[in-house]
Amino acid sequence: MGRMATNGMAPDSTTSAPVGLPRQQDRSRRTADEPGRTPRGLAWLLVLTGCAGVLASWVITLDKFLLLEDPSFKPACSLNPVVSCGSVMQSEQAQAFGFPNPMLGLVAYGVVVCVGAGLLAGARYRGWFWLGLNAGTLFGTGFCTWLMVQSLYEINALCLWCCLTWAATLLMFWAVTAHNVRTSAAPGALRQFFTEFGWAPPALHLGVIGMLILTRWWEFWTR
Repeated sequence: MGRMATNGMAPDSTTSAPVGLPRQQDRSRRTADEPGRTPRGLAWLLVLTGCAGVLASWVITLDKFLLLEDPSFKPACSLNPVVSCGSVMQSEQAQAFGFPNPMLGLVAYGVVVCVGAGLLAGARYRGWFWLGLNAGTLFGTGFCTWLMVQSLYEINALCLWCCLTWAATLLMFWAVTAHNVRTSAAPGALRQFFTEFGWAPPALHLGVIGMLILTRWWEFWTR
């Protein structure tokens, strides 16, 4: 009987050990999907777009100083009469606040990189912080839109590094907006839209910019 009891207990002990592992894994998955936590995809997007903005701002700043020292200097991204970074850098719009615009970008995009890195490290920001970040990216998107209009229809030249900052800024804005809508008390249909089709607004936004650039210099691109 003692032998039978021992054999009878063995299956219970062996089955109880592996059962605990899936439960722990399920618990960890639920913890990772808590509403208060930020998706890692958003964190990586902020880091990557912030780095792109810092890179573009840094290159433009260096070229701007080189142009101030030598007006005959030709930036590497000045490829033709349309794609002419030098023309954009020497315009009045390039220092809208009394100093070169990319110097503002160095600070703003650097902050975004820090926010994204903090999220990857496990930081959790309050609702007011996300609203503030949303407001900042909205201002950046508006400013980039103004610069785009000036570049296309006033300066009549295009800067590739500027285009990179435009794309990075609007991707930040739509990603943060989608996150705020999904985690807010917005109408269910709106939350569902940004959950399932959050990619649509930035894709449409980028498509509009691309079409404006294409049609603005259509004869030049097609000749």
